[in-house]
Amino acid sequence: MKQRLLRDLPLLLLTFSLGAAALALIIRLVGASPVAVSKALWDGAFGSRYSLSETLVQTAPLLLTGLGVAVAFRCGLFNIGAEGQFLVGAMAATGVGILKNVPAVIHLPLLLLAGAAAGALWSGIAGLLKVYRGVQEVLSTLLLNFVALQMLSWMVRGPLQEAQKGFPQSDLIAVPARFVLLAPGTRLHAGVLLALFCAALIWFFLRWTAGGFALRAVGSGEGAAEAAGIPVRRTVLATFLLSGALSGLAGAIQISGVTYLLSDGYSPGYGYTAIAVALLANLSPLAVVPSALFFGALTAGSNVVQQRIVGIPSVVVQVLQAVVLLAFLAYAWARERRQRREEGGVA
Repeated sequence: MKQRLLRDLPLLLLTFSLGAAALALIIRLVGASPVAVSKALWDGAFGSRYSLSETLVQTAPLLLTGLGVAVAFRCGLFNIGAEGQFLVGAMAATGVGILKNVPAVIHLPLLLLAGAAAGALWSGIAGLLKVYRGVQEVLSTLLLNFVALQMLSWMVRGPLQEAQKGFPQSDLIAVPARFVLLAPGTRLHAGVLLALFCAALIWFFLRWTAGGFALRAVGSGEGAAEAAGIPVRRTVLATFLLSGALSGLAGAIQISGVTYLLSDGYSPGYGYTAIAVALLANLSPLAVVPSALFFGALTAGSNVVQQRIVGIPSVVVQVLQAVVLLAFLAYAWARERRQRREEGGVA
């Protein structure tokens, strides 16, 4: 293992150096200093106690949606619908959070359960379509994102709109339904710890349980898994439900820990960024944690970049994310190609 890492290190440094050069060129082309942008990103992500807390706050939803995507991909299911599952989870959580006369001790657990259940059901639609109608999940999950987006717009102007009906948003959720803040003067909440716990739980499930083995076996080859007696249909449906539940839980945690209400344009695209998070982590539940932290840091740092550097487009950070992901994919491709060549698979 150590020898392989040492052998791959030059290739890793080369690909990421090329990526860094490409980023510097892009930043120069938009009229900014790469050094100034890098410093602003670092300060916004880790430069202070508050900055670090904002990075962790941004990491939590990316971690859970990234886990949802990674679980589906490990089963060979291309779930592109984490964004929609995130949104319906937030809607369900808001519906429970604004309820009155709910015992305080169970209000938060009910909110989280509602969010996870809604995400699971939304993902389950795509699962049923795939299993019983052969509909490709890439298409169904992607289209369900747009349905969820329109549903959100309707909800905040209809059933969930605030009592005064002044803005397209809900009322604030009840105080007992909110996460405890971990650091005074910041937005860091206990939901971040729950997200980390979920990462450990998913790792344990995939590594040490029969259900996790079945999931990985189906992802490696449905035919072989079925020949081994693994119920493929049931495993596919269960994976869809688990994947959606994690993304729905992410939506609930954002409601309970950050925003305390639902509004139009609620998500900045966590569900789409989750795909990059999962791929950068190579679909490993534990590796999703640093991957989500990286993208969370970029998201938190981008706010400082916008404040300090006049005229820099907001999409520069998205380009930065894309270049980093492409550099990683290039490294993975080059490493695999070299291994195949060494094994005699490539002339």
